[in-house]
Amino acid sequence: MNAGEKRRNPWIVGVSGASGTPYAAAVLRGLLEAGESVDLIVSRASRLTLLDETGISFRDAHWRDDLRSWLAMGADGKPDTFEARTDDVRYWPAGDLAAGPSSGSYPARGMLIVPASTACVAGVALGLSKDLLQRTAGVTLKERRPLVVSVRETPLNGQTLRHLVTLDDAGASVVPASPAFYAGATHIQDLVDFVAGRVLDAAGVPHTLYRRWKGGLGEARTAGI
Repeated sequence: MNAGEKRRNPWIVGVSGASGTPYAAAVLRGLLEAGESVDLIVSRASRLTLLDETGISFRDAHWRDDLRSWLAMGADGKPDTFEARTDDVRYWPAGDLAAGPSSGSYPARGMLIVPASTACVAGVALGLSKDLLQRTAGVTLKERRPLVVSVRETPLNGQTLRHLVTLDDAGASVVPASPAFYAGATHIQDLVDFVAGRVLDAAGVPHTLYRRWKGGLGEARTAGI
């Protein structure tokens, strides 16, 4: 974003401690490539997952450098796979309950939680607001803004299923991190991008992360992607 250019109302992206940090990276890249502004909240638990899955330590004091390394990494762990753009990202520490997104008066387009752990799902469904991620999700629901929850767990027990129904009843879109194969995936990144694309679909954000179904049987085998 150029100096003096007015920042658009952001999409808030919350990253919880569930496995699946490549999903979050793909969603962030998709939002930024679509010209969207992003506010980022990375939970404390997700930092451990990010370190385990990528080797990247996400630090408050160096968050932009760490985010750039994360977004540049492919789902297969190869660095410098993507061009990382972080100019229009604003970061809020998960422990800062006085941060902008904690208030309904803060202008935001909506929130995407990806990946969403079962603990995160429970906290949002029950309105616990134990950290900024959960608090922001609650604010998003009360303000009737779009909330997309990409739950990443298997199997799901009855308690989590009931929490997901509660979120659906409250107006959230539940998008399980469930890759499909009809788009002709040939690489792990294709499967990750499919889930990220479905998250962006639920938010109404245009993207080209996966090849859409057009009704022709066998297209996945002949797409060459």
